Amino acid sequence: MWAPTCCTVTWSVASPSPRSDVSSKRRFLPHAACSSGRSRSNDDPYLPYERRSLVLSTMLSLVLAHVPIANALELKEVSVIQNGVRSVLSKAKAAGILRLVFHDAGTFDLDSKSGGMNGSIIYELDRPENAGLSKSVKVLEKAKREIDSIQEVSWADLIAVAGAEAVSLCGGPTIPVRLGRLDSSTPDAEGKLPEETLDAIALKRCFQNKGLSTQEMVALSGAHSIGNKGFGNPFQFDNSYYSILLEKPWTSSGGMSSMIGLPSDRALVEDDECLRWIKTYAGDQIKFFEDFKNAYIKLVNTGASWEVS
Repeated sequence: MWAPTCCTVTWSVASPSPRSDVSSKRRFLPHAACSSGRSRSNDDPYLPYERRSLVLSTMLSLVLAHVPIANALELKEVSVIQNGVRSVLSKAKAAGILRLVFHDAGTFDLDSKSGGMNGSIIYELDRPENAGLSKSVKVLEKAKREIDSIQEVSWADLIAVAGAEAVSLCGGPTIPVRLGRLDSSTPDAEGKLPEETLDAIALKRCFQNKGLSTQEMVALSGAHSIGNKGFGNPFQFDNSYYSILLEKPWTSSGGMSSMIGLPSDRALVEDDECLRWIKTYAGDQIKFFEDFKNAYIKLVNTGASWEVS
């Protein structure tokens, strides 16, 4: 582990879709970029969750004294949301929270410009594909009550931030999440999520219809490294998903190994284009972390409606 010697704060900014009927300020989550006096190990390229929380808290206190009032208020709002999420989040709950992100954002359709990260998942919990997600919603309801008592937060923003915190808690990359998403008041159309039984060609077509490339699809699939899919330590976000895909343990006769992964996971390794990225990420966890971070940001921003000033 290394001691950070200096920190800077940047923001991920995307052009919002104009909404003339809503008036509010834009808010952003900071991305802390720290330089160190020691080199980082390839096996452990990121600070542990607790250390990063301490670094971020210290950084915020230093930054607040040297930034304009408007930016200071934005950073305060960020801290309130993150702290609210951390108060209810655990490694055992992380996979469910991350799945909630995918099922809310995954309804986006490029052709109809509908769906996306809009909090509509709270109206869709009775759908078969969302079975079990009511538990994750209840976890975040507790955080939302705490946060709303200080400042209002949309479900869309809360879910997006919670997913990023779940990844970080399990040892994955720190993901900056922009705030300001508006919630939908109605459920999204049904049948928009990729089915677990799709082959690689159908999966690539499905993700393309959501504005996501094959590389981004393979990177986002690495989220299955946590949870009960059988890809390594269920509480450790790393690149073991890709290493195990290359081993194809489900081809063995009988036993628990035959139950590893979903059919859609297994389909990826049979496609040449997907296989190239699987091999890349299996051999380079830092590359996987960087690409997952970027794909996650794109996923939770695509299709969102934004507050405007």
